[in-house]
Amino acid sequence: MEENSQILEMTADIVSAYVGNNNVQASEVPGLISSIHAALSQVSTGAVEPEPEPREPAVPVRKSITPDYLICLEDGRKFKSLKRHLRTKYNMSPEEYRAKWNLPKDYP
Repeated sequence: MEENSQILEMTADIVSAYVGNNNVQASEVPGLISSIHAALSQVSTGAVEPEPEPREPAVPVRKSITPDYLICLEDGRKFKSLKRHLRTKYNMSPEEYRAKWNLPKDYP
């Protein structure tokens, strides 16, 4: 019971701070309270949203490397170099990309 009162108190603090610093319509306040309370309850119980299932690459890994271009496994687009595309579109480094798709360290 004490945990629930702490969640209610924190919800009230967050909502009042948010409403005090932002323009919020009165009709939006109940939804704001509800979403903040749900988020705090979820955090306090340790419930975490399940991770999304691993995606299939846009093309098979073996076909992603050609003499003229690389094919991005995320979206299937062709590039001479993936580094800038991965950073700007997916905020991902080449190392993170290799880890996500389980690629060897020498993958271009």
